Amino acid sequence: MDNVSGASLASTMKAWIYGQHGKPEDVLKLDSNVATPQLYEDQVLIKVVASGLNPVDAKRMLGIFIHADSPFPTVPGYDVAVVVVKVGSQVKNLKVEDEVYGNIHEKALDHPKQYDTLAEYTAVEEMLLALKPKNLSFHEAAALPVAIETAYEGLERSGYSSGKSILVLGGAGGVGTMVIRLAKHVFGASKVAATSSTGKLELLKSLGADLAIDYTKENFEDLPEKFDLVYDCIGQCQRAVKAVKGSGRVVTIAGAVTVPAFKFIVTSNGAVLDKLKPFLESGKVKPIIEPKGIFPFSRTMEALNYIETGRVTGKVVIYPIP
Repeated sequence: MDNVSGASLASTMKAWIYGQHGKPEDVLKLDSNVATPQLYEDQVLIKVVASGLNPVDAKRMLGIFIHADSPFPTVPGYDVAVVVVKVGSQVKNLKVEDEVYGNIHEKALDHPKQYDTLAEYTAVEEMLLALKPKNLSFHEAAALPVAIETAYEGLERSGYSSGKSILVLGGAGGVGTMVIRLAKHVFGASKVAATSSTGKLELLKSLGADLAIDYTKENFEDLPEKFDLVYDCIGQCQRAVKAVKGSGRVVTIAGAVTVPAFKFIVTSNGAVLDKLKPFLESGKVKPIIEPKGIFPFSRTMEALNYIETGRVTGKVVIYPIP
């Protein structure tokens, strides 16, 4: 764990941390005396500026994937936008003071790190990070990694390609907004349809949806039109398979799987963020942050509770982190 370069740092830091499973309001505490993470040779130590929250944060706290989780005590969090403050001896491309972002867990549900992103500092492998697009602020960049990597991986795994149609279920959520953007601007969709509640239909159109479906007024599976791909972000797989063409695919990231759909858990990869950088810098793909969704570090608990309402548009971000 030695052979690192960079400034000397305090041995302790502020972090949100929990020592048992349960509801966030019952187990998560703000601690000003958490040990600053040790650095391995293939890692960088990063000063967290902003952290994006995801539904998996609360699920992990509740113990949903207890058998593959890290030991206690645990600092939660996946998404970060950060500044590099130390580099391990095997780090090849990143250097101190680089502004980077990423999802710090290679496998979201399989032995995630113990000390994560809701802290002043964390340590992460270089391969999971990418240089932050210069046109994005830290809080904008922190809103992206899990959502954009999940959207991209689902499209790629399903064999999605130019000229195909797509229906996105839950188009206004964190992943859904990214699926619409990527399908339209990166993969070359022939037609993008998406579902949301009444108040979010205009958002779907602004993202690039050709057809915005109000799920409170019509059932998407009853539409005469069928799609080459249905991307289910909300766990409605049983209905999703009724909306796909005979030769099409259904991918889901939530709930039970109905054949012939398939489900996957995202794998973090900084190379995907690098690949998408031109689309981010050109503005064709942009992060969507909930209008009331930027919370300071001290109000992290409030932010987690807000996500649990299920009414969030885009992402919720913790910023600034002291």
